[in-house]
Amino acid sequence: MARARVRPAATVGVAEHGNSAELVTVASSGEFLDRRRIDLTHGLPTHPYHHEGSWAVGRYLNSSWARAISLADAVALVERVREAATLGARESLETLAAAVPVPIASIAIRVCPRLPPTTEERIADTRAANVADSVMYREALATAAQARGWFVYWYDRERVFRDAAAALGGEDIEAFLRAMGRSIGPPWQARHKLAAAAALAAAANRTAIEPL
Repeated sequence: MARARVRPAATVGVAEHGNSAELVTVASSGEFLDRRRIDLTHGLPTHPYHHEGSWAVGRYLNSSWARAISLADAVALVERVREAATLGARESLETLAAAVPVPIASIAIRVCPRLPPTTEERIADTRAANVADSVMYREALATAAQARGWFVYWYDRERVFRDAAAALGGEDIEAFLRAMGRSIGPPWQARHKLAAAAALAAAANRTAIEPL
């Protein structure tokens, strides 16, 4: 009878912020492997839904930073940013995979809220416009990861630290993350801890096995 063995594999945790994200990669054992910041769009407007889209439908026009833009131009800008994010995500994950010493099997990305289906509808809906940019970047990373064959684990920010602690067998997650930060040095901020916790939680939910 064939036995199964665990294949060493890494997991990436993502803490996104605008068009950038902190990535923390850990081994299946929880050992730190890599930390890096990525920029997905390189110079394009970072919040085309929330900024340009809102201006196009008349929101925030009394703000000093607003400018006039048509809805058609705002929609076209969203698509340009989406295309750039798709390319940026693909290139960033390719670079990461080449740098990490073991294969990457999964990635943890913050769960996305449900939004209206079209760009125009997302722009028109104030609540959707406030979160659609972040969702666009998370979806770009998820699509790039899936294209590489990685499992996408969607984490809940409100419970991910509890899930990470459970993955460590009930260990004090704050102490574990402090020790990880001390071992690798700065920067080690809240975003890095969130990404690391997400990676730990995801690693416990995705174990790659192969027959002997």
